[in-house]
Amino acid sequence: MEIRWLGHSAFELISDKGVKILVDPFISNNPACPIPVEELDANIICISHGHSDHFGDAMEIANNTNATLVANHEISLFLAEQGFECVSMNTGGSVSIQGIRITMLDAKHSSSIDCTDEIRPGGDSGSFLFTFEDETKVFHAGDTGLFSDLEHIVGKIYKPDIAMVPIGDKFTMGPFEGALATMWIAPKVVIPMHYNTFPVIEQDPAIFSNFVNQLHPNVDVVIMNPLEYYKPDFEKEDD
Repeated sequence: MEIRWLGHSAFELISDKGVKILVDPFISNNPACPIPVEELDANIICISHGHSDHFGDAMEIANNTNATLVANHEISLFLAEQGFECVSMNTGGSVSIQGIRITMLDAKHSSSIDCTDEIRPGGDSGSFLFTFEDETKVFHAGDTGLFSDLEHIVGKIYKPDIAMVPIGDKFTMGPFEGALATMWIAPKVVIPMHYNTFPVIEQDPAIFSNFVNQLHPNVDVVIMNPLEYYKPDFEKEDD
């Protein structure tokens, strides 16, 4: 499988069989993403919460590609009102779509839907664990603060191979908290996200990398540039 960072918290995950998943597709108003919405293809679009910098261009991309939208119950109701069919799920549940198992997990963050004139409740903010055909597990932490589930549930029960964690501070974890979360999750690879999109979340990812190296030196920190691809090359181990 391959991972492409689209800036901020937006990622494209491509399975070995060519299934394309977009997570939090904040594209057209994302100053860190130099690709037009029209150039993106998707089979599945996952929305972690209702804020416009994560909900982003999900509806336009779904319109263009007929992708399956995946979100919590409240966001699914909103999408249904806009004429979209959506796979509705909630914290702790899993669904399988085109051979990819998607598990919605918790995140500590707000989730109002603020991309319309009238702000409305967006349910609970979430995170996603993707289990691919070869059993590679990828965890997208969404916009979260530090909380113990990252260790006791994500790290000890689900054991992802790759984790994306926010490090921008102010609205999410900062570099140290992100590194502490990485230590708890103990993935093989961690990719920092949700930083440097705007001045208010400006961070040096090298500081995050140094913290990770101090707290859990066995984790490989992959710092990506927008539109860059990463292809995991680690060997799978039996749990």
